[in-house]
Amino acid sequence: MHDYKLTEEDVKILNTNKGLTALFSKEPYNLEKAVRYVNYEKKLKKLQVELVRLQSWAIKEGERIIVIFEGRDAAGKGGAIRRITERINPRHFRIVALPKPTEDEQTQWYFQRYVKQFPKAGEMVFFDRSWYNRAVVEPVNGFCTNEEYETFMNQVNNFEKMITESGIRLVKIYMSISKKEQAKRFEEIRNNPLKQWKMTPVDEKAQELWDVYTEYKNRMFEKTKNGVASWKIIKANRKTTARVDAINHILKSIPYDKDLIV
Repeated sequence: MHDYKLTEEDVKILNTNKGLTALFSKEPYNLEKAVRYVNYEKKLKKLQVELVRLQSWAIKEGERIIVIFEGRDAAGKGGAIRRITERINPRHFRIVALPKPTEDEQTQWYFQRYVKQFPKAGEMVFFDRSWYNRAVVEPVNGFCTNEEYETFMNQVNNFEKMITESGIRLVKIYMSISKKEQAKRFEEIRNNPLKQWKMTPVDEKAQELWDVYTEYKNRMFEKTKNGVASWKIIKANRKTTARVDAINHILKSIPYDKDLIV
């Protein structure tokens, strides 16, 4: 921290209300972090304006958009979705984070409960975990049989082909963090009374099953690499950078009319 040389621009940033708040909100004070955070806030605001434009275009054109977020536990999927949706019209988007299947759902075609959540015209749906649970989380934790896993892997590319051929725009984001960063975030969650509810039995085992997760994750990428919707892998060890990268990817993936007046 002591080696950080402030530029004239940095000093201007720190002399604003936002800069001072960023600097003094956390101890020990960190000049570099404070400058970085203010710059992130500025970038985020600009990107959120573009997201409003994207949504306005989607509503006007009757577009249907699905964005799925996958990644390891504590990779920051929920936080990224919150930043993406905090400024757009709540009547035209939904965040879907499905609980474990009910008894009825367990007897249905695996994809059925996800299809029920698909967007109508002019709507964006954000999946905080998706049908890809069956590619990684379920087999790693013994929540599905090997046969169910194989069936899913054989069907997923065709399923997504059907989605996109029906006119839905599909964006797939995978947030990647290191084992050390995941351990650090779990520790923060355990020590924060406002976040402790986030820790699940699956999370508790995530570190010891790290290599098994890696194996299934790589299989998932290999199986779907020739599918209609490719994965965007986002390095998410730094949450702020990951959020900016995720928004940029969504904006680049959907050919919305940038000149549309909002």
